[in-house]
Amino acid sequence: MTNSPCACSRSQPSIFPVYSSKVAMASLRTKVVVVHGAAGELGRTAIAAISKARGTEVAGAVDVQEVGRDAGEVAGLEEPLEIPIINDLVMVLGSLSQNTTSGVMVDFNSDSTLVHDNVRQAYPSTEAEELAKSLSGLGRIYNRGDLSQENAKGAVVVGDGIRVHSLSTPSRTSSIEILLSSPGEVLSYKHEITDVRSLMPGLLLAIRRVVRLKNLVYDLEKIL
Repeated sequence: MTNSPCACSRSQPSIFPVYSSKVAMASLRTKVVVVHGAAGELGRTAIAAISKARGTEVAGAVDVQEVGRDAGEVAGLEEPLEIPIINDLVMVLGSLSQNTTSGVMVDFNSDSTLVHDNVRQAYPSTEAEELAKSLSGLGRIYNRGDLSQENAKGAVVVGDGIRVHSLSTPSRTSSIEILLSSPGEVLSYKHEITDVRSLMPGLLLAIRRVVRLKNLVYDLEKIL
């Protein structure tokens, strides 16, 4: 195996190309994909999406749960994929490198991909923190005169005084809202995800593009 670039997104997993050391990278019509974290909600949804999409196929499934079960069955597909879930990523990637010139690994094996974790301690979320940072450095100080962490009332102060509040509930998959207010008015921008299937078009785009990247890319907006 060789060291590889990566496509990473705030709302998506890390996606790595996998190249065989025996041959130069080739542009394959069908992208073969290994899903790490295959038994989780995002992993199961990804397996279904990859299997149904044109030009992609699941070549391996890795997880510590559902070991031995067919990945297609775990993902709720009508037909089995005849690919068992195993708990050995090195074995799966080694097998892949022997049979193809290039492939892609999607890594959901991270605490940040736990969708309905009501006791998660990582606040604020990476998504909210990155969004707050992107609003900083624009020559404006928010909440001027009250930038102390103590006065944020449960929020984390990020960048130029932006307060980030976090809420975790089992009924929401992902929700981000920006509130801009002045005396007597509030302007809000909101993006809410109620089903992880809405993330799959971005995942498939990253799978198709990652083999052409030459360095690290963070966030899908860089390859759209």
